[in-house]
Amino acid sequence: MISVNKRDYDVVVVGSGPNGLAAAITMQQAGLSVLLVEAKATIGGGMRSAALTLPHFVHDICSAIHPLAVGSPFFKTLPLKQYGLEFIYPAIAAAHPFDDGSAAALHHSVKHTAAALGNDESAYLKLMQPLVKSWPRIAADVLGPLHVPKHPVDMASFGLKAITSATQLAKRFRTKEARGLWAGMAAHSIQPLSNMATSAIALVLLITGHTGGWPIPKGGSIAIADALASYFISLGGTIETNFYVRSLNQLPSSHAVLFDVTPKQLLQISGHQFSTVYKWQLKRYRYGMGVFKIDWALDGPIPFTASECRQAGTIHLGNTLEEIVASEKLTSEGKLPQKPFVLLAQQSLFDASRAPEGKQTAWAYCHVPNGSTIDMTEQIEKQVERFAPGFRDRIIGRHIMNTAQMEAYNPNYIGGDINGGIIDIGQLFTRPALRLSPYKTSAKGIYICSSSTPPGGGVHGMCGYHAAKRALKDVFNMEAQPIR
Repeated sequence: MISVNKRDYDVVVVGSGPNGLAAAITMQQAGLSVLLVEAKATIGGGMRSAALTLPHFVHDICSAIHPLAVGSPFFKTLPLKQYGLEFIYPAIAAAHPFDDGSAAALHHSVKHTAAALGNDESAYLKLMQPLVKSWPRIAADVLGPLHVPKHPVDMASFGLKAITSATQLAKRFRTKEARGLWAGMAAHSIQPLSNMATSAIALVLLITGHTGGWPIPKGGSIAIADALASYFISLGGTIETNFYVRSLNQLPSSHAVLFDVTPKQLLQISGHQFSTVYKWQLKRYRYGMGVFKIDWALDGPIPFTASECRQAGTIHLGNTLEEIVASEKLTSEGKLPQKPFVLLAQQSLFDASRAPEGKQTAWAYCHVPNGSTIDMTEQIEKQVERFAPGFRDRIIGRHIMNTAQMEAYNPNYIGGDINGGIIDIGQLFTRPALRLSPYKTSAKGIYICSSSTPPGGGVHGMCGYHAAKRALKDVFNMEAQPIR
């Protein structure tokens, strides 16, 4: 693989998810020759779209709403708009309905959001205003490996709040609206909300909602992958699809290989190259809860009772903080809640290209125990119907994916874990192993650049950027283009 003779390429990147594409672009920007290989027939990893239910209904197979794509310090440096990427911004980023027909909502304005939280208006402002103000200075540090930050005071202010559990930080709030909104954000962490550092996920999502929004890529999530790939090719990069890597021997010679895979696949492909200690660490890597996903074709909009939900791209279905906490705890214990937390997106309300005229699409998932193949359709649809009476009458097509099907679609989703491993305090900065650089393996020239490295899951490309930055310095004695 890494030969003393002339190499076929300077760098080979395995996997074309957001991090693989980011790594490939970073290397190509440095003037190196880069080959990006993808196992499937199309690029994108979690950024793919297809007619899953009926003809002309475009569904996002994995990722759907993209606050981190517009908030990514790396993606912001790229001319993706020139390559066809257009984002659409719903009037409300996210809404959280309650049984009484009301809803809390995440608006672009911190003050607007806070004003609707009643007695928690001042508590929300006190928490969020300083963080939103400092975010442009700390975003690159938050979305990166553990290191000395450029703005330590601002970073400490964020970190002291982020390191707490979501249930602990929720004590700042008294109203069901603020507590429910907070719980829905924290549930994106896909772990018990009592775990330390679950506040980090919630804070980042709220901050991005107030700074950049939670947009929808026009035409589907595949539009992000297509724009990244087009830019990479314009720089001189090469992409090969239908190239499933099971062994290092399959790859052309290169100075460095970057893997957009999780530790399980990395061990299978190149474990024989690693030290005993590093292999032991990778084998101990922990995967989190999985997801059960449904896509619907609908003959009209979801009839949510709360008006805020009819204006939002993302809906968190879980009612109160207490109900969401209980649901996530049960799931983490290997049980299946009857009222699961449901994350729902309604892209076609804002992007007419997603469905035929007069029709709509919807996308949703709930958390399930890792590897569970239990059909959660009934539980999910009951949760939607609970806040949108008459929803089921509008279903004209349905497509489901359990954890096994999710993993078959994308091998990085081990047991249905879409985050590439649980992002708890034990794996927040030491994913996938405790090393000076989490991206550098114990084998010369081999790096890991997937969401199993910091900062973890999400369509932001920062794992790929930081892995490429490390490889450029180690192998080529070069510096990556800086980001702010």
